[in-house]
Amino acid sequence: MNIGCKVLVFFTCFFSVTAEIYIVTMEGDPIISYKGGDNGFEATAVESDEKIDTTSELVTSYARHLERKHDMLLGMLFEEGSYKKLYSYKHLINGFAAHVSPDQAEMLRRAPGVKSVNRDWKVRKLTTHTPQFLGLPTDVWPTGGGYDRAGEDIVIGFIDSGIFPHHPSFASHHTALPYGPHPSYKGKCEEDPHSKLSFCNGKIIGAQHFAEAAKAAGAFNPDIDFASPMDGDGHGSHTAAIAAGNNGIPVRMHGYEFGKASGMAPRARIAVYKALYRLFGGFVADVVAAIDQAVHDGVDILSLSVGPNSPPATTKTTFLNPFDATLLGAVKAGVFVAQAAGNGGPFPKTLVSYSPWITTVAAAIDDRRYKNHLTLGNGKMLAGIGLSPSTRPHRSYKMVSANDVLLGSSGMKYNPSDCQKPEVLNKRLVEGNILLCGYSFNFVAGSASIKKVAETAKHLGAAGFVLVVENVSPGTKFDPVPSCIPGILITDVSKSMDLIDYYNVTTSRDWMGRVKDFKAEGSIGDGLEPILHKSAPEVALFSARGPNTKDFSFQDADLLKPDILAPGSLIWSAWSENGTDEANYIGEGFALISGTSMAAPHIAGIAALVKQKHPQWSPAAIKSALMTTSTVIDRAGRPLQAQQYSETETVTLVKATPFDYGSGHVNPSAALDPGLIFDAGYEDYIGFLCTTPGIDAHEITNFTNTPCNFKMVHPSNFNTPSIAISHLVRTQTVTRRVTNVADEEETYTITSRMEPAIAIEVSPPAMTVRAGASRTFSVTLTVRSVTGAYSFGEVTLKGSRGHKVTLPVVAMGQRR
Repeated sequence: MNIGCKVLVFFTCFFSVTAEIYIVTMEGDPIISYKGGDNGFEATAVESDEKIDTTSELVTSYARHLERKHDMLLGMLFEEGSYKKLYSYKHLINGFAAHVSPDQAEMLRRAPGVKSVNRDWKVRKLTTHTPQFLGLPTDVWPTGGGYDRAGEDIVIGFIDSGIFPHHPSFASHHTALPYGPHPSYKGKCEEDPHSKLSFCNGKIIGAQHFAEAAKAAGAFNPDIDFASPMDGDGHGSHTAAIAAGNNGIPVRMHGYEFGKASGMAPRARIAVYKALYRLFGGFVADVVAAIDQAVHDGVDILSLSVGPNSPPATTKTTFLNPFDATLLGAVKAGVFVAQAAGNGGPFPKTLVSYSPWITTVAAAIDDRRYKNHLTLGNGKMLAGIGLSPSTRPHRSYKMVSANDVLLGSSGMKYNPSDCQKPEVLNKRLVEGNILLCGYSFNFVAGSASIKKVAETAKHLGAAGFVLVVENVSPGTKFDPVPSCIPGILITDVSKSMDLIDYYNVTTSRDWMGRVKDFKAEGSIGDGLEPILHKSAPEVALFSARGPNTKDFSFQDADLLKPDILAPGSLIWSAWSENGTDEANYIGEGFALISGTSMAAPHIAGIAALVKQKHPQWSPAAIKSALMTTSTVIDRAGRPLQAQQYSETETVTLVKATPFDYGSGHVNPSAALDPGLIFDAGYEDYIGFLCTTPGIDAHEITNFTNTPCNFKMVHPSNFNTPSIAISHLVRTQTVTRRVTNVADEEETYTITSRMEPAIAIEVSPPAMTVRAGASRTFSVTLTVRSVTGAYSFGEVTLKGSRGHKVTLPVVAMGQRR
């Protein structure tokens, strides 16, 4: 008996080493597009933008049929125990994920009924004041009945790292109106395996986790990843609260209140689909299963702060892979999808969100900045950052360097200037003084944290601390961190050198270099209050940039990305007490972090408000309303600017382009009443794919189960509220169709402008559109000169009743 166990263990180890995870798609339609004819099963297909009725017997019986076919195929090809099926995908794509050897994967590729076999790849996380900045309390929430009705009965699904359900941002008792049963959502709630309590409470309406691929790959650790929807990272709680957290939750840390936090749609319901984990991110097989389940359950909006580690090279085009194909199915089922653009900026072609059915969100800096200063004994004032109280007013303190207060040689095992270990520093010399520490690479790598510096300084009785940056790599991002005691980070290397010079000149030493007397003095200012800037919004340095790419040779696509800009820098939101993603916020209830991960849930929440007001609108209509009403002007009335590197690798501001911000910065109140929309449905997305050069029609049919149509002629004719032509030879005319969603007829004047290298004309110059009716117009672009660079412009439709719709235009002239 014991020998048998040992043999079994050995076989399992051997199998796990050689096997990998593959996503297999099968012939035959998934539920969303099945039109009947398979063994007598009746049709389950939905029209474009229509939800699946997963309770019907037609759907459940066909779903069982598909799963049986997946199991039969695997059972016929392989011996039991030599493979493991992880998921059956039935609703949006027809296929399964399995843990098999490369040889078995090759057998699957050759098996009858198999359309594609793709090796799984990894995804990663794309890591409050913003409701006021966006005008929600005054201009948007009142139209839906106030904040306590904003987002009523809209379900936002989060594919992320889970949720911390005990946070006040998600409490069901934080509202005067109790949450009743949802009229249509069908998702389930897992229980906490330890407390046996449900993760749901009425506000949180669904909570599930997906980790079969992570487990099969040997990446899952239940001690830190939690085999439940519990957020062991912090990221998922943060994004959920940005989109749909309760209104008016005090943001308190270290005894100070930084304001009140609120989600964009504070009354919306939250459905959690955990598929991301702290150390390794996630696997596409798990993410696809989470999306499939979310659409089955009936979510209205999907928020995805997740993107691939690298483009999936197993498919020829960025638009066709199991991840994007599943999201196409979600949009066909009427689900609006917001995805983070990625954090590879400010460099071009760094987007990780490509497809026209997805709303790709770039990150902006809003008007709130935190600054602080250190005043030296010689009167010099050095600027820095630090969310901390000041040292006592009208008083200076001696400053002591960590390297000068070591306890013997005890600090040699560590980097003592990091100030991470109080036990290596002499408390007698630090107490009552300001501790000077060095900002080393350990802070960038995550093995050192500002939070730990503050704890070290407090433990030693210091009056405060200063972190000095002596050298910096391009791209190093410094965010202010809340501190329990006075503290400041000097980020400018030249200012750091001023401090070091002052310290060295005033500190007397013996012949061995030991300090005889500390005479350097300083005081730390108050960094708790934000400064509001009129230059906001600006495109954040890290926000991924276009042009969009259509394949993995990085050829430009005829589709503008990103789509829209939303706040994503220094966003206060909920955090998980178990969260370890940010060393500075371990054990805290809130975190102030940046990323396009933070921008995407802003758009998801605002989309929920638009969906609440216009429940029949398609995902494309909601996307259009957000895009065409956005702004390219900052608060000071100037064109939007973007953070960029200068020639000396310092951060500077340059005029932003549509490759930075898409259509512009979101304007929620205008999006509720756009006047015109550019609508699109499933057939339009298929047309875009079919007319994109280089995409094989057979591959399109494999992923979409839909034959090609070429009525669109060119992908630039796809009916989206932007125009992109990457290879403009001589002259090209594109068409757009608008629908009047206002209550009355309106006459629109159409104007255009373009940079000199490209000529632009619109036709007709004006048109009247009846309420509910649609009209088309054309835009003709002509090459004047070939510059080797894109030209930028816009088309504006100005209505007689006050509506205004703007489309960004990007084009590059070519000789042939």
